[in-house]
Amino acid sequence: MSLVTLLPFIVLIGAMFLMTRSAKKKQQQAADMRNQMQPGSGVRTIGGMYATVKEVNEDTVLLDAGPGVELLFAKNSIGAVLSDDEYNRIVHGIEHDLKSDADIVPDDASSLTETDASADDAAAASDDKPVDLGKKDADDEPTADAAPAEAKTDEQAKKSDGGSEAK
Repeated sequence: MSLVTLLPFIVLIGAMFLMTRSAKKKQQQAADMRNQMQPGSGVRTIGGMYATVKEVNEDTVLLDAGPGVELLFAKNSIGAVLSDDEYNRIVHGIEHDLKSDADIVPDDASSLTETDASADDAAAASDDKPVDLGKKDADDEPTADAAPAEAKTDEQAKKSDGGSEAK
């Protein structure tokens, strides 16, 4: 057998080795994360439930999901251990803002774009002439007499399009 024949097998074995190595690395990181859990830390389960760790055992975790609600989970069911800021932001809606002294943006953006004098001028200018929205009045619509004339011209056009040549 030549080297060219063995090359696909070598590449396949190398790819399988790299894939299993990365999977083992991810599993090790997840196990380290689960081992770092301490009572009081916020977690998210693989099912998407947020809770606080109450007690950590060898294979299980006791979670406090709310007042009077304690749940026993397997350690493997913990999807992520969250930082205190992230847990409070998600569960309680508390934003930890470092720029608390910054100006508050008003809900109405018009106060940011116009001054009082220019707003009065804009209101006066808009009252001068009406805006044309392209709507036709009843006087501009065709009358009933004009409709039969249009129908006759359409019929004549159809007859001349392929009348004698199609036969």
